[in-house]
Amino acid sequence: MDATDVTDLYQEFGEERLPPGQRETTAFPVLSKSGTPDWDPETWEFTVTGAVEEELTFSWAEFRELPSVTQRQDFHCVTGWSKFDCSFTGVSFPELAERAGVDPEAVHVMFSGLDGYTTDLPLEDCMREEVLFAWAFDGEALPEDHGGPLRVVTPHKYAYKGAKWVDGIEFLTEPQRGYWERRGYSQTANPWEEQRYS
Repeated sequence: MDATDVTDLYQEFGEERLPPGQRETTAFPVLSKSGTPDWDPETWEFTVTGAVEEELTFSWAEFRELPSVTQRQDFHCVTGWSKFDCSFTGVSFPELAERAGVDPEAVHVMFSGLDGYTTDLPLEDCMREEVLFAWAFDGEALPEDHGGPLRVVTPHKYAYKGAKWVDGIEFLTEPQRGYWERRGYSQTANPWEEQRYS
């Protein structure tokens, strides 16, 4: 599948593709708060809840039937490394938002994962075609230690904003803080402004 190259999005935020304080790596280090959770494709569900016109629930098979895209993105970890030219395939955030119908009062989004992880972003930061619910990496099923079956990728943010093992999103009418945000990490997480901590 041909990939849409979105690696030039850095031009919105800074002059250099590699954000300040980052080093480029060809590796793809594995980081998580508590190890890799188990999942069962027969019982797995993805939910869209909160301030929407219609709450949604998808089985794994149903989620995989949603319209998908493949993009070439850069990946920036808050710990200081960046991996260029990652090929991710998945469903865009706007695709799910359109299906659910977002309430005009919604201003924030909370992502949740199978391991109990949560992370939050302002709605406007989510409503970009580059924010993907990715189920493939470089043409193969997303490895479980990298968040498979499904993770969020946010190439315009530090990667802790991209929940691994994601199984739901909630549209919020008031901001709430996720796991790392409650522990002092930035809620906005712009790599080109080095927004690592609050």
